[in-house]
Amino acid sequence: MVQQPREQWGTRAGFLLAAIGSAVGLGNIWRFPYIAYDNGGGAFLVPYLIALLTAGIPLLILEYSIGHRYRSSAPLSYRRITRPAEVIGWWQVAICFVIATYYAVIIAWAARFAIFSVGQEWGEDPEAFFYGDFLELGDAPGMVSGYVAGVAWPLVGVWVIVLAILALGIRQGVEKANKFFIPLLVFLFLIMVVQALTLDGAAQGLDALFTPDWGAMLNGRVWIQAYGQIFFSLSIGFAIMVTYASYLRRKADLTGTAVTAGLANSSFELLAGIGVFAALGFMANAAGVGVAEVVQAGPGLAFVVFPQIISSLPVAGALFGVLFFVSLVVAGLSSLISIVEVIVSAVQDRTGLGRVPTVLMIGGATALASILLFPTHEGLYLLDAADHFINQYGIALAGLVMVIVFGWVVRKLPYFERHANATSTIRLALWWRVCLGVITPILLGFMMWDSLRSELAEAYEGYSMSFLLTAGWGVAIGAIVFGVVVSLIPWKRADQLAANDARDEAAEAGSGPATNEEGGR
Repeated sequence: MVQQPREQWGTRAGFLLAAIGSAVGLGNIWRFPYIAYDNGGGAFLVPYLIALLTAGIPLLILEYSIGHRYRSSAPLSYRRITRPAEVIGWWQVAICFVIATYYAVIIAWAARFAIFSVGQEWGEDPEAFFYGDFLELGDAPGMVSGYVAGVAWPLVGVWVIVLAILALGIRQGVEKANKFFIPLLVFLFLIMVVQALTLDGAAQGLDALFTPDWGAMLNGRVWIQAYGQIFFSLSIGFAIMVTYASYLRRKADLTGTAVTAGLANSSFELLAGIGVFAALGFMANAAGVGVAEVVQAGPGLAFVVFPQIISSLPVAGALFGVLFFVSLVVAGLSSLISIVEVIVSAVQDRTGLGRVPTVLMIGGATALASILLFPTHEGLYLLDAADHFINQYGIALAGLVMVIVFGWVVRKLPYFERHANATSTIRLALWWRVCLGVITPILLGFMMWDSLRSELAEAYEGYSMSFLLTAGWGVAIGAIVFGVVVSLIPWKRADQLAANDARDEAAEAGSGPATNEEGGR
């Protein structure tokens, strides 16, 4: 089968906006504010920034360099580095498949709540409305017992939008979508934040968020939380940035783009923290309680606490609600597009199929799994377990293995350092190799150990072991098994490219850069 030519971004700004769009997602809005508040307040910014500089940006640069050097999807790029590493690539593809299936559901929830905000249809009890009237949540996790039409039809709409954008291609679809989504997201969120800052009690909320607890800096878990937040919020560890960078032109400022994307993501997280805690301060002030009494993270913050805030607003409550939930939709769509693109790119490289057939086949299969599993009475339980285990023992673990293999086993960090320096404004040096070769694997390894110790001590959320073995551990382990099995299938084109790469690298070592077109040099 004839291999399709590699697509390219139209502009550097298009790539940068897509990278920012992938990084800025739901977790920035509902996870970072709570993590910062719960881990030292304003003092948390110190380990957070250190984590950004020593792990987040260095990992971004590594993934950019791999994608740009080999101009291939993650499985093909890793195989061209060393054949066993292909397992990591397909493992990350499986991780993206799992995340895409449930991430789309949360976007669908946000879309419905944007509509609910107009008439504040959740009434006097947003919690009962969300879990009972809207999700029609079953009493306990188990087999699918029925479907929830109010979740299913907006979910279909989400998938139609995502697959249509992906089918249009990188330049005409993904790039143009992010050029629209990211400015719109910033505009909407700025309006919401300004509105939140004018509320009575906003200062109380900001004091709760930013008052530093310097004693927390002596707690090792605070530092683990900081590195974990950076790792999960920057879209690193599950091949998105490898994939996006593979569409770059030969001349690309890899390090400058990584620094810009990392700082933009962190700036939006800080903005989200200000908006969320200003609103929480208003809610606490209206109820006559402390901010600690109303703080939540995750879906509870977005779909229970914020509706309570919207209902309490004296004026413009509907506008505030629409701004908040549309922001969630836009942030979610830009991230979901990048997640599904990892799967599409990998299958295109493996099969040689064109973009449209691949999107319809693979994207359609992902959408079908999402629609069949999650708009159900048991969907929230499945989502919760899959999200927890695929994040802790999928994304983070795959990132750890990737750094160990490329940094310690095949020792490719100096090679990618030279590649990044050849086209970048900010030159890498020993600090980059130390961050990736020492700091990042040690801290990620400690995160894994600490998380696993807690997991074995107590069943997650009190779920039954049979359910966790299926929807939690089964999903995480199944992604690894998928990676191993697929990587065992013969791949002649990959072997030929790897041989070409070895020849080109030998030529580079002897007489300067090679010019292998498929290698991206």
